[in-house]
Amino acid sequence: MSTASAPPAVGIETLAVNTIRILSAEAVQEANSGHPGMPMGCAPMAYALWRRHLRFNPSNPDWANRDRFVLSAGHGSALLYSLLHLTGYDLSLEDIRDFRQWGSATPGHPEYGHTPGVETTTGPLGQGFGNAVGMALAETRLAAEFNTDDHQPVDHYTYAIAGDGDLMEGVQAEAASLAGHLGLGKLIVLYDDNSITIDGSTDIAFSEDVRARFDAYGWDTSLVEDGTDVDAIDHAITAAKAASGQPSLIAIRTHIGHGSPNRANTSKAHGEPLGDDELALTKANLGWTAEERFHIPAKVLAHFREALDTGRGAEDEWQMRWEEYAAAHAELSGEFQRRIAGELPTSWDEDLPRFTAEDGQIATRAASGKVLNAIAARVPELMGGSADLAGSNKTRVEGGADFSCENRGGRNLHFGIREHAMGAVMNGMALHCGLRPYGATFLIFSDYMRPAVRLAALMQVPSIYVYTHDSIAVGEDGPTHQPIEQIASLRAIPDLMVIRPSDANETREAWAVAMREPGPVALMLTRQKVPVLAGDGGALPRGAYVLQDGSGDGAIDVILIATGSEVHVAAAAADVLGAEGVRARVVSMPSWELFERQEQEYRDQVLPPGVTARVSVEAGVTFGWCQYVGDAGTSIGIDRFGASAPGSENLRQFGFTVENVVDKARAVCGR
Repeated sequence: MSTASAPPAVGIETLAVNTIRILSAEAVQEANSGHPGMPMGCAPMAYALWRRHLRFNPSNPDWANRDRFVLSAGHGSALLYSLLHLTGYDLSLEDIRDFRQWGSATPGHPEYGHTPGVETTTGPLGQGFGNAVGMALAETRLAAEFNTDDHQPVDHYTYAIAGDGDLMEGVQAEAASLAGHLGLGKLIVLYDDNSITIDGSTDIAFSEDVRARFDAYGWDTSLVEDGTDVDAIDHAITAAKAASGQPSLIAIRTHIGHGSPNRANTSKAHGEPLGDDELALTKANLGWTAEERFHIPAKVLAHFREALDTGRGAEDEWQMRWEEYAAAHAELSGEFQRRIAGELPTSWDEDLPRFTAEDGQIATRAASGKVLNAIAARVPELMGGSADLAGSNKTRVEGGADFSCENRGGRNLHFGIREHAMGAVMNGMALHCGLRPYGATFLIFSDYMRPAVRLAALMQVPSIYVYTHDSIAVGEDGPTHQPIEQIASLRAIPDLMVIRPSDANETREAWAVAMREPGPVALMLTRQKVPVLAGDGGALPRGAYVLQDGSGDGAIDVILIATGSEVHVAAAAADVLGAEGVRARVVSMPSWELFERQEQEYRDQVLPPGVTARVSVEAGVTFGWCQYVGDAGTSIGIDRFGASAPGSENLRQFGFTVENVVDKARAVCGR
């Protein structure tokens, strides 16, 4: 690394800001790919925040009481990587050189769990904003639980940098509205107001008064006219901290590609490398004397690396106060440590309800509500709610109170009709640590939150999705509300576990799996009542199991594979086939993902390769079932949209009857 000094007339702060700009632009140029404009324009606000306000310890990125920083405008990842390297995180200059390369620690957009100091995966615009709301919500709830009059172990801010693109996205609007309603005062968003998007000036599509909109949401808003004025930005952040009852938006007027003579304030600065010639002109324009790439002046590095001592000091001070807290409040401190570590309480699953046929038929959504409340009684970190459907989704924690401005200790969240924000906020809550979030809506509306679900799977955060009203049995509401392709669509997301339990006991086991999983889980639940089946659902964690076999010891003639509410139909069909001398095996397959985890020997036991006569039964698209039924089998499903009619009539018309299953089984086994 070169240590050549800069001209003495350049102050350390100006030199530090320009180092961020040039280091970011050089990373993009080296990769010949990326977004230099945002880092160059945002360098002063990032400097003001990271040097004067953000509390963090580069030596311990997981310090529980650190401030959280979210780069919602994730395309500007070179800005974040520059800050992480300069302040002393475990991110080398060689990593910066390897920006956007195979296997590097500096991917094109920030990825949680991949790069030290990256708090969340961002890039899809607006998602980081929603994550930041979730993080601020988690801090507020944990502070209410664990802080005392004499000790405050939970006391930190959530900061985000968001751009024009973030503020155009619908998920941002949903999340901002919720944050304002909840008065999340420790959330501060720096708005990179540069008026440029890929297509050109924001005027072509975005002419609203952003601050007025946020005022209407209940936010504290302010404006910094000169985005290069570090002191003005510093003062605005200080004022935002004082607005303790409201989240804050600081609009900062910046120039995309600042310093570039020919690219500044143009859309070309957004997503294209400057080019070698323009990069050289930019260096000259900023008074940069070093010609070689990735030059960091020694005094700038020393200036930024002060964060190592400052961060250690901040954590040491907190640790000293923590020890006093632990001595005075042993039970609370032990609970806090367990929660931050993500460990479940001992015997958390001892009181889960068990169901018998004598209990009568019960909708799996209703069984889910009973199981949820049993878990919540022993797992205080379980917190969530519904997108305005708590009564239908059965997701209210009884006696848990509502989280609100007046009650920060409430466990029930009212997300409002904001499915997308619900997903993004849940991710932020999970990323913060200390809470286990769940959120609910009708399965059909999983489409509204799919981007957040996908990111949960990518990050492997333990969000739990409760999706009820899972089939055409929704009935009279018709095809707009009847999920057809949604189960298959969610199964298509890598690393998302999808579970569709067949009865109340499988629902209990599905929740148990969801609580133990390190990643996200989607539960598909019925509105209509279904029988409690034989067995106790205990084999659900294996993904698929033999629910019943035809009588006798002869060879299996046909395998009926079903999920959810169709399993009892398959079981009844097997009884009819048995009376005809056809030995039918019924396999309940609540989760493809769990089944695929099992060893091949077990999978072959459940689905013997030699038995090719197979019928799958699921009230959704047949897409994907070929992997289990093969060329010789068939699938009973729905490859068209539903219809408005009573649920039972829909099921009959679409072939989810004992008679149809029997007919299809006879056909595939030649009987």
